[in-house]
Amino acid sequence: SMCHPEIFPLVLTEKTQEIFNCRADVDVTAENPHKLLKREDIIDDMKARAAVSDFHPFKKIILEYPGEELLVVFDRELKYGQIFYLIATEEAKESILHPPEPEEEEGEVKEGTPEEYVYKPPVWKPWVSLGSEKEIEEESVKERTTKVKYKISRRQREFGARVKFHNRNASADPKHGYVECTSYFDKNFTIRQLEKNVGTQVVPIVEETGTQTKWTYPKNATTQYFPRDFSDEEKEKYLSSEDLKDFIVSVALRVEIALQQNEILNAFFDDWKALAEDESGFAGKSDVSLKEYQSFTDLHYLKDRTVSCVCWHPTIYGIIAVAVTERLSYEERVNNSGRLLLWKAPILFWSFADPIHPQLMLECPEDIYCFQFSPSNPNIIAGGCINGQVVLWDISAYEERLRNAKSGSGGSKNTTPSFMLEQQVGKEPHLVRYCAVSSIEYGHKSVITDIQWLPEFFEVNRMGTMFENRAGVCVQLVTCSPDCTIYFWDLRAHRPTLQASSEKKKEDKLILAPPDVPTTFKHLDLCWRPLISMGYTGAEYSPIKLSFREEHYHTKIQGIYIYIYLHYIYMHFIYIWTDASTSPSTWFLHHSGLPLTLWGEDGEVLYTDWKMERDGDSGRLLSQKPSNTYIIHDGLVHTVQRSPFFKDIILTVGGWNFAIWKEGVTSGPLLESSCTAKRYTVGQWSLSRPGVFFIGREDGNIDIWDLLEKTHEASQTQNVCIALITCIKPWIYSSKQHFLAVSDDFGTLHVLEISWTLTHPSLNEVCNLFQKLGWGVGQGSCKQDSLQGTKNSQDEETCGTN
Repeated sequence: SMCHPEIFPLVLTEKTQEIFNCRADVDVTAENPHKLLKREDIIDDMKARAAVSDFHPFKKIILEYPGEELLVVFDRELKYGQIFYLIATEEAKESILHPPEPEEEEGEVKEGTPEEYVYKPPVWKPWVSLGSEKEIEEESVKERTTKVKYKISRRQREFGARVKFHNRNASADPKHGYVECTSYFDKNFTIRQLEKNVGTQVVPIVEETGTQTKWTYPKNATTQYFPRDFSDEEKEKYLSSEDLKDFIVSVALRVEIALQQNEILNAFFDDWKALAEDESGFAGKSDVSLKEYQSFTDLHYLKDRTVSCVCWHPTIYGIIAVAVTERLSYEERVNNSGRLLLWKAPILFWSFADPIHPQLMLECPEDIYCFQFSPSNPNIIAGGCINGQVVLWDISAYEERLRNAKSGSGGSKNTTPSFMLEQQVGKEPHLVRYCAVSSIEYGHKSVITDIQWLPEFFEVNRMGTMFENRAGVCVQLVTCSPDCTIYFWDLRAHRPTLQASSEKKKEDKLILAPPDVPTTFKHLDLCWRPLISMGYTGAEYSPIKLSFREEHYHTKIQGIYIYIYLHYIYMHFIYIWTDASTSPSTWFLHHSGLPLTLWGEDGEVLYTDWKMERDGDSGRLLSQKPSNTYIIHDGLVHTVQRSPFFKDIILTVGGWNFAIWKEGVTSGPLLESSCTAKRYTVGQWSLSRPGVFFIGREDGNIDIWDLLEKTHEASQTQNVCIALITCIKPWIYSSKQHFLAVSDDFGTLHVLEISWTLTHPSLNEVCNLFQKLGWGVGQGSCKQDSLQGTKNSQDEETCGTN
């Protein structure tokens, strides 16, 4: 500053910069470095902060400054030694804020002003050859072939002569008649294409077009341009004639038979085409797509939640239930435990009649990860919670509401659909409270990952022994959890044990259930304990999914699967009746086996029996050790399902691959897929075709596998959504409508309609599947293997069309 006595380097701290709004690179930058500060504000700062103020060293200059504002300049280049400098005079401040414009010299053109263009005409110059005309001459196109010349002449007297037309027979006069001259190949004349060096040049497009009237073969034709009607006298004559009456009487019977045949059979049905489709088998069908039928979502109940389980209602058309959970990790769930206690995610019932509003909601004590309808009574629902408790609901009081939602009439004569009436009134869906919940002390210590109902024809006791269920009603459940335990639950009330006086006093103080809660399972609420406990803590197995020998498939046309189920038991009864000393039920329960197949958390496969064994040393009842253990999957197993056609064929999906197993084959899976680029999340067998199954992936795609067509890769991959697919559930309404429910990680439920190719099996598809994959090895012929799934080829056709 020695050269500039009006400039003083200044040090401003961050606090001073914030007070006067002159923060470096924020309020003042290299492009806008100037900041005007009021003299009074600087004086007040020096009074308030005294010697601490950054302007205190220049107190005398500031007090003597004549103006009202001082200029502070941001010096980013540190030209004067500090990041800021202060201007002490008004003249210097004006010169910095308003620098003088440089004077323009004469002759210089201002920057930005366009120059005037002066046209200079071209000057003629003589041609100087550089040898390019030779190249142009060589590349030019010249005609070298001699043109063919034609001379057409006519006699002079024929010009202007009068034309006289006369009739002639074209067919009788072949000389002057129509003669067709078709082109033909002349072997004596050939044209050989020689290789030529042709040059091209850009020229304007020239198009030549010619036209000529097309000559057609002359044909005789007639046209009737007005109808021929009978007069009134002729009509009366013909209608009253005896000949017409006799004719009608004679053909009446034949016409009636023909009309009946048209009603019974389709006269326009192409039998040859249908036969060709059956003979073509699985390779001749191309339509294997899934069409979007409907989707369900809710911004209030499904926000930031994922669908954990999906189940179709067994008896009511268009009703589907979904369970949702919070999309949180373990750490996030622990941190938000207070918020999660205030509001639990319910189970929502959706209807095809109203894709916007849920028809029913089931209240849950905790997030539900799995639930199932009772096969005997669809109004009874059992679910497994994240905290290890089992929950029971009874929706008998709301069954009529769900049925009315199907038709949209609301049970009244009003033609307005029920969901439109609710939308107008603004009603919320009914909330159904759970009937009973198991004791948390005696339940699972971790989340319940799978829950299954035992079949209605048998039950188990505390020893694990099976015996006949004479009531024919499903009353027992099986649950599994990663806490290395499998529990069997019984819905019936057990005999009361001796209780202490303190426990009796507690029961006397229990609060009565609210009036809107059904009392169906009041005896189980908060005191329900498992009937049998199977533990695998010694081997550190964490069961995730269960699979039994018998499963229940509920559809609108249950007759098909009921017939298959009864036929399967009937084949066992044939051998039973040969022994007169044993009853059919006793023989079946002791010889059917009903093994239990488990899948572990790390991809292990366990095959065991739930019958308890007594330890010889301690005398305690212990579960049997697994007979077979396999490690196939490289991740968590999400799906374990038996084929609806072959009860000994099992599909497992986990990690990045899937496998197909057969009971009795201990060497490993029958079919194991290679690892894919995207992780598999869920799988499901087709309910109508034995060799078709669907697998969901984490990228929102579904792989459609047809084992009769391909075994090394999926037949087709179709995108459904952009999020991870969590559940897949098929459902059959009729022979023409097969649905597939697909849920994603964003809480949206997609209902897809399955194409005709994926729902109708080809002729002898079961036998072809056995022959191609060898599933019938060790079990006799193809016909014996197919008894569990179909009766014969006629029954296959019935199952595929009905």
